[in-house]
Amino acid sequence: MSVSELDPATGRPAGAQRGAGGRRAPGIEHAALAAILVLSGLLEFVKLAQNGYANTFYSAAVKSMLRSWSNFFFVAADPNGLITVDKPPLALWVQGLSAKLFGFGPLSLLIPEGVITVLAVALLYRIVAPRYGRVAALLSALALAVFPSFVAVGRDNGVDPLLILLMLAGCGAAMTAIEGGRLRSLILSAVLVGLAFNVKSLAALLCVPGIAVGYLVCAPGSIRRRMLALAAAGVVLVAVAVSWSVAVELTPASQRPFVGGSTNNTEFELDFGYNGFGRVGGQQGGPGSTKSYLTHKQLVPLMRRGTNLPYTAAELAYRASHPGPVELPPPPPRSTGRARRTQPIAFGGTRSPVRIFATGLGDQAGWLVPLALIGMVALGIAVRRRLDRRAGGLFVLGGWFLVELATLDFSAGIVHPYYASALAPGVAAMAGAGAVALASLLRGGRPLRAFTLAVLAVVGTVAVQLVIIGREGYPTWWRIPLVAIALIALIAIPLAGRRSGWALGAAVAALVVAPLIYSFSVWLAPVDGTFPTAGPYNHAGTGGIDAPRLDEAGDRGLISFLRASGATSPYPLLTQSSDQSAPLILLGLDASAEGGYGASDPALGNGRLAALVAAGQARFLLISGPYADRGSNGAVTAARLVCPEVPQAIWAPGLPALIDDKSFLVDCAGRAAQLRHPVATARAFLRAHPRYHYKI
Repeated sequence: MSVSELDPATGRPAGAQRGAGGRRAPGIEHAALAAILVLSGLLEFVKLAQNGYANTFYSAAVKSMLRSWSNFFFVAADPNGLITVDKPPLALWVQGLSAKLFGFGPLSLLIPEGVITVLAVALLYRIVAPRYGRVAALLSALALAVFPSFVAVGRDNGVDPLLILLMLAGCGAAMTAIEGGRLRSLILSAVLVGLAFNVKSLAALLCVPGIAVGYLVCAPGSIRRRMLALAAAGVVLVAVAVSWSVAVELTPASQRPFVGGSTNNTEFELDFGYNGFGRVGGQQGGPGSTKSYLTHKQLVPLMRRGTNLPYTAAELAYRASHPGPVELPPPPPRSTGRARRTQPIAFGGTRSPVRIFATGLGDQAGWLVPLALIGMVALGIAVRRRLDRRAGGLFVLGGWFLVELATLDFSAGIVHPYYASALAPGVAAMAGAGAVALASLLRGGRPLRAFTLAVLAVVGTVAVQLVIIGREGYPTWWRIPLVAIALIALIAIPLAGRRSGWALGAAVAALVVAPLIYSFSVWLAPVDGTFPTAGPYNHAGTGGIDAPRLDEAGDRGLISFLRASGATSPYPLLTQSSDQSAPLILLGLDASAEGGYGASDPALGNGRLAALVAAGQARFLLISGPYADRGSNGAVTAARLVCPEVPQAIWAPGLPALIDDKSFLVDCAGRAAQLRHPVATARAFLRAHPRYHYKI
């Protein structure tokens, strides 16, 4: 069946054969769908074990969650339940249940993500097929299966695959509600989107405008009935979305972990601030940040002169049990060909209407965006009636696509390249259904307009792909075949008459090749757990606990030192950030990141730290490290000022200076009294030096 074999009046395949009982006989479409699902599975599962623990922040959290039901429910980021992960719980609950059933390990965390990704491909086919035909559904499923960012997040243990699946399911239920006017289907959509909110907060609501407008415009019944149904669904959505946050808020702060990522220990501030409007409007840590905070390399020489006291006793104790230097783990295999980026691309570039094609986002998501945009125009022309089944999908899936695209293009806050994975279903659906709509228009009464749209779609997409291929240096060999096939197909369209759909289909097939090849690059190296991307030359992870050789050796040396030095319980080590604690947790140490993921969460003040030290429950702190330039909290500030540093030569002998994350260890034993009163000194210093910014 070509892309033109669609009844423009119904949106169903024309002349479809049916078997007994009116059902379509199994045909080549079923085999094609099976092949697409196999392809998706191969992309997700081949060489998956090389990724190790991938995102160690989430992996360490899952390991910590298995310690107790309280840790599990509140998604504690550390074994002691001091602070939570800075995300809602649902995706981590799924990983935690898998780890509980199959044992904690890398694959028990990663396999569920791949399964969810393949399910999303199948679900998109199931949503598109009844409304736009099986050809459109196959094209959509294929485009989703090979969408580079979507493939990359499916090989990581982040939260995005489940977010996308639930949002897509919510859109499918909404389209059913639009077609039949049934309230229960709309309520189901609200429940699914509410569950998605419990995966990644406000990011889940980007599909809501399309659902609301689609139901209001296209659903049967009076406008009053439609508005009342939307209001009822809105109530259900809010109730489901905030249910877990309300449970956290109703739990006394003393009986639960501190809410990581918040400034006031509330889930609502996290949901709507750090994980919500802050991502769009600009927030600390994003490219729009303006303040530069002091690091320990600047502050310590200024405020801690003379506090580095000798550490003879600990050095003797440690050296007695560990006379040799720390051993380095074996080096990773050397990569071949062009060198990878030494640092990940953390942000999507300057805000603009073409940001989606720029460095950072373009190679992850931009390959088929022009085809999807022109496809939406073609669908808009082809759909002439409000009650046409295709109209609801145009509003729901097309609306999600446009809102997601605008958010990625114009957000001033944190926009990591892997956020573009949520664009995948909308791009895939509009590209597949739009291509079929273009083919139908070519067979209709105004072929010149349809041919103009086809030229714009194919030429625009080819141009974007050539720019991306040239910038990324891959796959350069495909440039000439891409241009040749597209040019031949465009020439053939006006000459092919009623078979013009086959020529357009050849062009669309050629446009899918480059993102497909680019997605296969995920097999070449472990995924970067924090910034998962496809691409043979993008930054890769290291597998295992996702730490460089020196860092892993330093972590193992630190654990040995702490155990030999009689580290305290329940807090053998407090760290400023989760990036410091996560590898240690995975290596078996009950470390706690009292500053959270961003290193500055006010989970622990100097008074409470002093009490823990006085009670013998805490002693060592690992200070500075990743994100420390954003500031710190009261405990870190106090420890930095009054606790002597333990030289690295003691806890990691034989290693060069670990300068990558600038971490340093302090020992607060016997310093409880000084820890209670360090702030006045720091404030006096900052008043005398107003050019410095430092969080106290």
